[in-house]
Amino acid sequence: MSRTARVERTTAETKVLVELDLDGTGKAEISTGVGFYDHMLHQIARHGGFDLTVQTVGDLEIDAHHTIEDTALAVGTAFDRALGDRAGIRRYGSATLPMDEVLVQAAVDLSGRAYVVHDEPPLAPYIGPVYPTSMTRHIWESFGQAARLTLHVTVLRAARPGGHPDAHHVVEAQFKAVSRALREATSIDPRAVGVIPSTKGAL
Repeated sequence: MSRTARVERTTAETKVLVELDLDGTGKAEISTGVGFYDHMLHQIARHGGFDLTVQTVGDLEIDAHHTIEDTALAVGTAFDRALGDRAGIRRYGSATLPMDEVLVQAAVDLSGRAYVVHDEPPLAPYIGPVYPTSMTRHIWESFGQAARLTLHVTVLRAARPGGHPDAHHVVEAQFKAVSRALREATSIDPRAVGVIPSTKGAL
């Protein structure tokens, strides 16, 4: 069974191509024009075990908002399509992930219903020259909406005593934790192959 998807999303603001293989080996080819965002999308591929191609051309002369948002929507749509009717998957996944002083918990339910809860401390406004840290919540909301999943992301610890949060570590730990949770949730359950993981009979 092939669990792949190709999504093309074109607006007046962006042009996005996403290719996804849920049963890949973590290979990634990412280009959005936003360096830190590219780095985060690489985490999804590597730690999720997904093969992921993302090519985005956006109106970065304005700011990074449209590029980041539309890419998240396209990646979420690719997950939704690659999952098909979601039969045989584990459906639920979670991960608690440390990254030096940062600790993040992520939990996902491939429920077919979009609901996102995101909790992080105040961070420096930018990582690198063009990634606004305010966009991280919006990434998860856009991704969750398009992928039709429930996602909770909580930063449990963000700084050493007396120190300030390292925004890079806080955001990267989130992407790694979500990727690990997605890896578990999208995996095939050998005890329920072909079975919809819901008493309703549909997701």
